[in-house]
Amino acid sequence: MKKHILIFIFFFVLFGAISKPNALFAQEKAWSVRMADAFMTWHKDSILIGERKTTRWDYEQGLMLEALKRVWIRTGERKYYSYIINDLDLFVREDGTIRTYELDNFNIDNITTGRALLFAYQETGKEKYKKAAYLIRKQLAEHPRTKENGFWHKKIYPNQMWLDGLYMAQPFYTEFSVTFDEPQNFDDIAKQFELIESHLIDKKTGLLYHGYDESKQQKWANPQTGTSPNFWGRAMGWYAMALVDVLDNFPQNHPKYKNLIQYLNRLISALVRYQDKESGCWYQITDKGGEKGNYLEASATCMYVYAIAKGVRMGYLPANMSQVVKKGYEGILKNFIEIDENGFPHLNKTVSVGGLGGNPYRDGSYEYYLSEPIRKDDLKGIGPFIKASIEMEIAEEQVVGKGKKVVLDYFFNNEYRKNKEGKTERYHYVWEDKTNSGFWHWGEIFRNYGAEVSSLSVAPTAANLKKTDIYIIVDPDTKKETEKPNFIESHHIKTIGTWVQGGGILVVMANDTGNVELRNFNRLVEVFGLRFIEKNRNMVKNNQFEQGKIEVTESNPIFKTGKTLYLKEIVTLEVREPAYAVVKDNGDIIMAVSDYGKGKVFAVVDPWLYNEYVNGKKLPAEYKNFEAMKELTVWLLQQKK
Repeated sequence: MKKHILIFIFFFVLFGAISKPNALFAQEKAWSVRMADAFMTWHKDSILIGERKTTRWDYEQGLMLEALKRVWIRTGERKYYSYIINDLDLFVREDGTIRTYELDNFNIDNITTGRALLFAYQETGKEKYKKAAYLIRKQLAEHPRTKENGFWHKKIYPNQMWLDGLYMAQPFYTEFSVTFDEPQNFDDIAKQFELIESHLIDKKTGLLYHGYDESKQQKWANPQTGTSPNFWGRAMGWYAMALVDVLDNFPQNHPKYKNLIQYLNRLISALVRYQDKESGCWYQITDKGGEKGNYLEASATCMYVYAIAKGVRMGYLPANMSQVVKKGYEGILKNFIEIDENGFPHLNKTVSVGGLGGNPYRDGSYEYYLSEPIRKDDLKGIGPFIKASIEMEIAEEQVVGKGKKVVLDYFFNNEYRKNKEGKTERYHYVWEDKTNSGFWHWGEIFRNYGAEVSSLSVAPTAANLKKTDIYIIVDPDTKKETEKPNFIESHHIKTIGTWVQGGGILVVMANDTGNVELRNFNRLVEVFGLRFIEKNRNMVKNNQFEQGKIEVTESNPIFKTGKTLYLKEIVTLEVREPAYAVVKDNGDIIMAVSDYGKGKVFAVVDPWLYNEYVNGKKLPAEYKNFEAMKELTVWLLQQKK
């Protein structure tokens, strides 16, 4: 262990001496994982905020749980998921009430952790999380507002809107509205951003003041405009993060959707002008970098890097902004990160707090913002650092699938169910299904590698496959699963065969004999020298996971680290030229590849990459389905030239 630490310190010193940022990236684990693991070491069973000795429902808690959720999605490791659930369970009672939370305080900060409640409800189905989410929603319904209908920051700060409040409430409000089908809320959500844009923009710099007082009574408020007097870095960071996170769930067909993207572009264009040219970071008071006492501040810089990197990845911001992000992230690693003797990273130079009014009174002056203490490992910096790191890690991978389109069949597999809210939804091996039966995690991996992910709910034709690089057909329906299934017919087979021959990459996934329509599926795959054999195996009883174990050989052309796999209730394969086996177990072929014309076919005996067996929640750690999913995804994307 000491040897590894010394090697890392050597690279760290080398980076500082010769300014080669790549030295800091030469490590076994990603920065997001290293910081998340360090955080969970410091906060083993609960999250303590700042100097407090007891836990309470808090926005910094919500920020960290959201960051850990992203690490879980990124890694598929159970420990991050478990940490989130265990932390929530310290607060959420069976009746949905929340320990230490007081609705009547009308503190908008307390909305933030509601996002974790929505996540927990989706992942566990437990009603207590839903009830708690509705309790948070009740606060928004009753929360005091300005005359223009903007949420007050807190009841103790009447008539005021602060930039911070947009992050605290709007991502939850948006996701709740999607989850529980309240489309009428989107106008209200857009309105909150409209009010910020109309009141807080400085026309000269394009930056945003920290807050405004509608009544113009506060001592810090400009008597003409009601705005506070300075541009506080982290306040704009909260606002930028609010925009990119709200856009995750805000409907694209809403008339105000484009406005949100315009707000993000306007803000980021202004912020870029104030990025410190030497360090790549941003200052505590953004527009006064050269003035006495001002300093490069970690949380604002991490928030900006996260928002810009995500904005570029999602297509909200122009691609050339990636250079701004790269310089900013390198600046974070060089100026704010230090490594202790145990190899844990620490984040320095995060200002502890920033506010307006209160007791003692905060006048919003330059001197005030510089007077607040600076903390090491403050969660308002660590959370955004983890999220920024994940975006940078994804950005490194985007080249793999950039410009490639992955289409999942929704025609031959076309199943529906009633969800927990009684709404009919498509499910079973589809991208949007986040429950155990879906391919949501696999879709996220494809997206992270830069590919466009879509679906095809009609029969494949030459026209609708023309721009498709990878076409995935999973578990075609039987009459047991769908009243009127769409069977694979001769004209479908001809269309798909011609497409593969011309260079397409086809993925075919079967299932056990009781749950897949094999007769017509085999008519398709036989074109490529493949056939699914109606021999059921790996019939796992209860949680005897070893009954589903598949060991991959060392020389496997696809799976390099994902060697121990889990496939439950499967058929087998037989192959003839041009097909060949790539994974075997006890004499049975489990996976195979066919080189057909300019294209390829990858065949597997089960839809084994559905959420239940890649998200780390169920399988023991020895099974590497998540790692294998990533390796297969990369391999598939690389086959398309």
